[in-house]
Amino acid sequence: MKSSQSDRTARPLPIGALAERFGIATHVLRHWESMGLLSPDRDGNGRRRYGHDDVVRTAMILRAKEAGLGLEEIRAMMATRDSDGRRQILFDRRASLRDIITKAQAQLALVECAMECDHDNIATCPEFQRVIALRTAGTAPA
Repeated sequence: MKSSQSDRTARPLPIGALAERFGIATHVLRHWESMGLLSPDRDGNGRRRYGHDDVVRTAMILRAKEAGLGLEEIRAMMATRDSDGRRQILFDRRASLRDIITKAQAQLALVECAMECDHDNIATCPEFQRVIALRTAGTAPA
């Protein structure tokens, strides 16, 4: 999100306006506040008012979620001043993503194999039956 001087001096936003700006529900912002990710100011009536820093922080949270980070990871990254600590969180997330991708590729290979099978009923396929026999014998197929 590009910020300009007018963004920094703009009037604080109520919760509904900030939620609308990012296409999220107001309860999400309240939850993030309860987790310590956001800390908006309050007006005289106790209503939340989100300033420029809150807007930027919201954009950062959403970007981190797009990268697959959980709220606990995001909170840890935002709370630490230690760049090695932030890198370790990202390193761990990368390893997790690689594992997810590997599993998804194996799943895709199974689906594609089933789609390419010449048998009308996959249960009658000798290769499928072999794999099932290995599985029922307690041997994981390759």
